[in-house]
Amino acid sequence: MKSPITYLDYAAATPIDDSVLDAMQPYFSNAFYNPSATYLRASEVRKDLEAARAKVAYWLGARPSEIIFTAGATEANNIAIHGIMRQYPIGNIVISGIEHESVLVPARRYECREAKVGPDGRLDLGDLERLIDDNTVLVSVMYANNEIGTIEPIREAYKVISEKRKDRKSSSVPLFFHTDATQGANYMDLHVARLGVDLMSLNGGKIYGPKQTGALYVKGGITLQPLIDGGGQERGIRSGTENVAGDIGFAKALDLVQSSRHDEINRLSELQKKFLDLVEKSIPNVEINGSLKHRLPNNVHLTLPGFDNERLLMELDEAGVIAAAGSACSASNIEPSHVLKAIGKSDAEARASLRFTFGRFTTENDIDKAVFELDKLK
Repeated sequence: MKSPITYLDYAAATPIDDSVLDAMQPYFSNAFYNPSATYLRASEVRKDLEAARAKVAYWLGARPSEIIFTAGATEANNIAIHGIMRQYPIGNIVISGIEHESVLVPARRYECREAKVGPDGRLDLGDLERLIDDNTVLVSVMYANNEIGTIEPIREAYKVISEKRKDRKSSSVPLFFHTDATQGANYMDLHVARLGVDLMSLNGGKIYGPKQTGALYVKGGITLQPLIDGGGQERGIRSGTENVAGDIGFAKALDLVQSSRHDEINRLSELQKKFLDLVEKSIPNVEINGSLKHRLPNNVHLTLPGFDNERLLMELDEAGVIAAAGSACSASNIEPSHVLKAIGKSDAEARASLRFTFGRFTTENDIDKAVFELDKLK
């Protein structure tokens, strides 16, 4: 008989919160109406949808009109990048070298420059400054890395971008700043003015909300070229009948995680410290990847030299411990992680690396079990 499951892959997916599911339920049945219809019951659904939009805007310090509901962060990232870049055919985009594939792939369809990161995964601000020129239209730097958990210096990057804006030789080319805040939304301040961002992507499936939900913040006055034309919903940026149940569930989930984030940071930081202490004592030569100072409280990323991460993951799974080798979105990719290569890991080291990410239901017993089973495999 298999052991009870110890789930340590919260960066890939979170279970939906019961209260989120309760908030969504009416819109699958009694309140199923199309919010674009003109009759009274549809208008009531529209009011509920706009209340959800206002709730998201509150946590971002934004106006409701600046929130575009999407089917997750991948879509939000694509809308942000293509929506800006298609308007400036001679423009270029600058990103960090450790972005998620949903930023990396669309960005590389244009003239794309990738800023270096240090061995801890933190953006090299000097390289960012060097790469931005008078034709740079968009800079995209993730808030926190999904693999190694490093929190990026977003505010400092904004200062670099602000100086570049002042030095522009031509005012006809704008310079926008986007961040993918998917992994940071559980634990980080999302106030867009304090961060200095013009666009921000969010994902419901990482914050105990429904999958295929999310949002894109678009600062007022910024024009985006839509990817899908149609009925003009979501300010004409994302046409199609709104996913009312999903959008309301996403807003509820964001409200819950942002309201409780300080307590959860403290709890998870203790679990993280315990995991790292146990691993360093029991497993020789283990290497901890990512910044220890600037790090998400739920992330532990390890390299175990000489081991194969696919074998380790299968054996951990058999023992009832679920972890990951990297981004779930690229799990089928046989190439070593571009994030680990960017921080200086060899292909062999990248293939010997594991990610453990904690969440709302992680306990000390889960940490003990994970390290115990990992120690048995070394």
